[in-house]
Amino acid sequence: MRVVRLHAAGGPEQLAVEEGDKPRPGPGEALVRVHAAAITRDELEWPVDHLPAIPSYELSGVIEEVGTGVAGLADGDAVFALIPSERDGVAADYTAVRADLLVPKPRTLGHAESAAIPLPALSAWQGLFDHGRLGADERVLIHGAAGGVGGFAVQLARAAGARVIGTASAAHLDLALELGAHDVVDAAEGFEDVVEPVDVVFDTAGGERLRRSRAVLRPGGRLISVAAEPPDGGVFFIVEPNVEQLRSLARLVDGGHLRPPPVEVFPLASAPEAFARSLEPGRRGKVVLAVAG
Repeated sequence: MRVVRLHAAGGPEQLAVEEGDKPRPGPGEALVRVHAAAITRDELEWPVDHLPAIPSYELSGVIEEVGTGVAGLADGDAVFALIPSERDGVAADYTAVRADLLVPKPRTLGHAESAAIPLPALSAWQGLFDHGRLGADERVLIHGAAGGVGGFAVQLARAAGARVIGTASAAHLDLALELGAHDVVDAAEGFEDVVEPVDVVFDTAGGERLRRSRAVLRPGGRLISVAAEPPDGGVFFIVEPNVEQLRSLARLVDGGHLRPPPVEVFPLASAPEAFARSLEPGRRGKVVLAVAG
């Protein structure tokens, strides 16, 4: 089979598309025919302590074979997943995956769009609800409200009944409103001068916006970031796979309540070019490798 490997620390120039052995599913695993594998902007920096490594940790595909001890999944099931980053990723024709990570993919989306969901949507869910404990009728400020994680966060917070304020670049304020923000602020302006106190700040941007965020928090408010360690307390977290949350996200998508980001698709054979594209400044949406036709 074809497989993409990162051979040394560095950028896309260290990637190669090679021939490899088709894996077999072990106990508790499923062999998935990968149809699409999504790319996260900085992910080539993750596996530097266990190279060579296969990148891409979000997949959508079809189960070809299940290992012993697997229940609830069968050959032919269309699934999607977030894979833990401490193991090899899924940029290959086939991958053997822990079966307990696999969830039926959204019925209303194709494989490329489905693969673009797990990491940013789970990051948004966990930031808002697991770490931020956001409740209905609370106020939340979301930095980067038109980005990948931020766009999902706006939609989820609005669906949960929160009052949503977003910061975004001037060119993307309308998109943040379209996604469900009640109010938006140009990221280049001083949001702390115009935003009334909020219960939660969810930061996906880092930098100066994160450093100034405590100024708008109510007493007892929660400052959460998926981008950087917040100053003066707050919570920084790294997203984790969660199948029940992923099931809920798939239901929201199929119900028309959650809109995935736009995708830009490259063939697997063009993986180095795809990873280079993911690093370009100002790019919107998600870069996805199309694996099976």
